[in-house]
Amino acid sequence: MNQSSRTFSWADPKANASSTMSELSGLEFLSAIVRGDVPQPPIAATLDFQLAEVVDGRAVFRSRPQAFHYNPIGTVHGGYYGVLLDSCMSCAVHSTLEAGVVYTTLEYKINLVRALNESHGEITAEGTVIHRGRRMATAEGRIVDASGKIYAHGTATCMILTD
Repeated sequence: MNQSSRTFSWADPKANASSTMSELSGLEFLSAIVRGDVPQPPIAATLDFQLAEVVDGRAVFRSRPQAFHYNPIGTVHGGYYGVLLDSCMSCAVHSTLEAGVVYTTLEYKINLVRALNESHGEITAEGTVIHRGRRMATAEGRIVDASGKIYAHGTATCMILTD
């Protein structure tokens, strides 16, 4: 049997998060991640994806499906789709928040349209806010390849937590 290995490292998210998030709006904080001023979160290193773009109400992640994302039948595990969609949809909501305001994902639903494997190259997960209220926000997301072919889509509800 062929064995492969993978090594990765990450920065402690608690080192910058509490002070930085209280001083910066969601858009400013996420933009700092895109620029590299604040490290990508540990899950991004674990699954090898990154926040690549952010504007108010929209967040884009990029990744390249690889063999270490595979399930036992040799295609990308559904959890990979879920992590990418939860990330892009919830960060779209995060980009709309004022300094000191946080959120949490209450629920998300995804639909897997077609299988991914490492031959697909780079994919994009794009999340967009559908509605933002005082306490709740909803967003939608989609995973597409470079030609725009869709692999998954979903929706999320986030709760906005203020003092």
